[in-house]
This record gives sequence, structure tokens and C-alpha cells, in this order.
Amino acid sequence: MSIRGRFCWEELMTTDVASAISFYGKVGGLKSEKAAFDPNYTVFKGAGGNMGGVMALPAEAKQGGTPPMWMSYIGTDNTDETARRIAQFGGTVHKQPWDIADGGRIAIVADPQGAVFALYSNPKATETPSTQKLGSASWHELATSDYVAAFSFYQSVFGWHVINDMDMGPGMGVYRLFGAEGSTDMLGGMYTKPAQQPGPPAWLPYIKVADIVSATEAAKKLGAFIMHGPADVPGGKITMATDPQGVMFAIHQVIPPAAAKPAKKAAPKKKTAAKKKAAPKRKTKAAKKKNVTKKTAPRKRKKAGSKK
Repeated sequence: MSIRGRFCWEELMTTDVASAISFYGKVGGLKSEKAAFDPNYTVFKGAGGNMGGVMALPAEAKQGGTPPMWMSYIGTDNTDETARRIAQFGGTVHKQPWDIADGGRIAIVADPQGAVFALYSNPKATETPSTQKLGSASWHELATSDYVAAFSFYQSVFGWHVINDMDMGPGMGVYRLFGAEGSTDMLGGMYTKPAQQPGPPAWLPYIKVADIVSATEAAKKLGAFIMHGPADVPGGKITMATDPQGVMFAIHQVIPPAAAKPAKKAAPKKKTAAKKKAAPKRKTKAAKKKNVTKKTAPRKRKKAGSKK
């Protein structure tokens, strides 16, 4: 399976690596280990394997005004060719393609609205990390200034297609669900952010957790600022927040619909035995006599001359 157009790595660039490792370990359930290819890089692991990594925000990025952030990598068959297409369709190549230690090739780019992401290609990479396991990046969301124009860009570069457009309600606009070319699985969603929502256009990965309430409480205790949630969304619950270094993050609990239990059939009511017709009561001799109509004896006619 090609990794083209699929999210394949999440990278946290932060101002305090040790604090971030501890924070996301307790909140997102992510384990960590030093990268074999770079002693200054730490790999994050979820239940399904490598999820991403964490590193100190590079000095050149700081100087360029880049804040601490999560950056999502999108797979491609050819990083150089895709970088050229990004420029062709109105995007920006912030850092030209270069080789990395695992044999892959990456580039730092942005879409026409300014949302930053990275490209990754590797001849050995044939599949992307599972989004079904705890600790994985189970959803990717783009808050942008024009979701229609942004989607057109990603469709041209990666072949994404619309799965569904959801109306978020009065004044909220449309939330577009999208998938990779040739797949019906949803990769994430995008929307035009309202004027009051702070920050520039940006991608936000969601970390899958077992219990959104306890993960949110843990984040609060560790110094996170909760912006939204826990809140219900179709198929689960989410919380959006910023970590102690000011990096925006999100967590996601999947809640599958309860299996419909077949309704119990009511036990058939026992048919009451038909009441036997009461046998007619036999009339007693006395009753018979009482009920018989007595014929009155004809009166004798008076004889003429009789005193009576």
C-alpha cells in the first residue's frame, strides 16, 4: 500500500524536551526511547508502535518566528516531485528536501493558507502507523482561513477526496471529512475557523486515549490550559488544550455505538381457561310450584233468588 497522502509521523518541536516527554507520557500514554539515529531525538511510541518523535525547537526555527508546535508528516512517493507540485499549486517550500538517517527524504512545506506540514518518502515505507491503537494519532484536523481552497490544494497534491460535509450549525459553517485516494477511511476533517478563533491556519493531530476524562484531569494537574472539552463529537469525545510549553494538542476517545440489543419478546399471556357455562340451576319443587301460574276457579253463578 502506498503511503501517498497518508499521515505517517507526528513531530513535537518544543522548548523543554524532558517536560514534554513526561507530560505526554502521563496524558497521552506515550512511551519514549532515544532514537538510534540521533541522540538528540526521542521517539514516541503508542500501543501500535512508533507514533512520532520529540526534539528541541531548532534555533533557526526560533529565529524565523516558529513557535513550539506539533508538525504532521504526510507520506509521498517522491518528496522532491511533491515539493515542486506544492509550489506549483500555491504552497510554500520552507525547507528544501533532504535525506535523513532512516533512508527517507523529507521537506518542510506549507499550504497556500499558511498551515505548515512536512513531506516524507522512503522506498522501504509501505504502510502507515495504525490509527486504531491507543497512543496513535487517530485524527488530523485543519483549521484554516478557507477550507474549500485548502481542500482543492490537498486534492491536487495528494489525491484526497471528500467523504462527507457536515453542517456544524448556525454561524459555524461546514466541517469537511476527507480520505486518502482509493480509500473510504476518514483521515480527518477541515473547516474555516471563525474570526474569534486565535492563531494562524494549522494542522492539529489528535492522540487516542482510553479515557478522555482522566486524561483531561491529568493534563490540568500538569499545567495544561484546557480550551475545549471534554466534549461529545460523532463517535467519541475530545479535549483541545495547550501543554505547559504552549503547544496546542488534542486528545480523542473513541466510543463505538452500543450494540443494539434485540428486544425481548414478551412471554405470551397464558390463556385463561374459558369459563364453563354455568349449568342452569334446577328448580326446586317449591320454586316450581311458586312459578306456576295459578288458574283461578270460575265463580259459580248466583242462582236466582239466592241471598248470597
